[in-house]
Amino acid sequence: MKITVLISRILLGFIYLVFGLDFFLHFIPYQPLHTGKAGAFIAGLKGTGYFYPMLKIVQIIGGISLIINRYVPFFAVVLFPVSLNVLLFHTFLVPSGWLMGVTLIVPNLLLGYAYRKYYSGMFVATPIL
Repeated sequence: MKITVLISRILLGFIYLVFGLDFFLHFIPYQPLHTGKAGAFIAGLKGTGYFYPMLKIVQIIGGISLIINRYVPFFAVVLFPVSLNVLLFHTFLVPSGWLMGVTLIVPNLLLGYAYRKYYSGMFVATPIL
């Protein structure tokens, strides 16, 4: 299990770090941009002016954190909605890219399972102060 967690942590961290940095540094050449609903979705996120840069900064910080093994349970939770959204985006809007969604969600779920003892406080039905 330790090797699986290590591979999942490094893979997820590397992917998020690379794609987060690419937003700012533009070192990955892209094919033509998305059209239709996928293009409208991306344009909406970028059109807000704040959301996409914030998302990419969270990806960079989360990626570094996973790679250096600091605050991993926290960033596994923070990055999970991003992984889920990538999976859903590539499943429903751009089905040809479904593998990227799976490549993100599977290691994220493995990390969630591996660090489940750290999440016990989050799943309390009625918290008491």
